[in-house]
Amino acid sequence: MSDTEKKDHYHKVRMERKKAQIDASIARADGEKGLLLVITGNGKGKSTSGFGMVARALGHGMKVGVCQFIKSRTDTGEEAFFNAQPNCEWHVLGDGFTWDTQDRAGDIETSEKGWKVAQKMLSDDSYDMVVLDELTYLLSYDYLDKDQVLNDLMARPEMQHVVVTGRSAIAELRELADTVSEIKDEKHAYKSGIKAQKGVDL
Repeated sequence: MSDTEKKDHYHKVRMERKKAQIDASIARADGEKGLLLVITGNGKGKSTSGFGMVARALGHGMKVGVCQFIKSRTDTGEEAFFNAQPNCEWHVLGDGFTWDTQDRAGDIETSEKGWKVAQKMLSDDSYDMVVLDELTYLLSYDYLDKDQVLNDLMARPEMQHVVVTGRSAIAELRELADTVSEIKDEKHAYKSGIKAQKGVDL
C-alpha cells in the first residue's frame, strides 16, 4: 500500500468514526422548543449574526420582530432590506450611543419605552422570532429592571425564539440562555483608522 493509499485509508476510517459520533449526537437531540440565544463579546458581528438568523427565519416563512435598542440611525442596509420584507417588523428604539446622549435619565426613559414595544412581541405567539439588538447594554447599565426583563423572556410563548445581542451580557441572562456565543476581535479595521463601511458596518 502506497503512502497516499494509507493516508486515504486512515482518513476514511477517521471520517466513518466521526460520522457515527455526529449521527448519534443528532439522534439524541430530539427536543424542540423556542430558544433564547445570546450573542455577546467585544468582537464585531454580534448584530450581524442576529440579522443572519432573521434572514434564515424569513426564508422559512416565519414572522420576525426586531427591536434595536441604543442605536438611533435608520439608514442602515439591514433595516432598509428587512423592513421591506412582509413578515418582518423592525423598530429603532434608541436615542444613540450612551457617549453621545450623555443623559442617563433620558436613556432610561427611552429604554423603558422601547421595552414596552419588545414586551408586546414577547407576549404575542404570532412572532416566531424576536431579535433584541443591543439589549445587553440596557441591563448592564441598569436602564431596565433586570428581573422584569428576565421574567418577560421566561414568560414568552413556548415556541418563540429570541436572540439577544450586545457586549457584556449579564450573568443572569447567560444562565437563562439556551445558547451563548462570545465573539472577540483579533483585528478590527477601525483600529487602523478606517471608518465604518457600507455593506460591512452599515
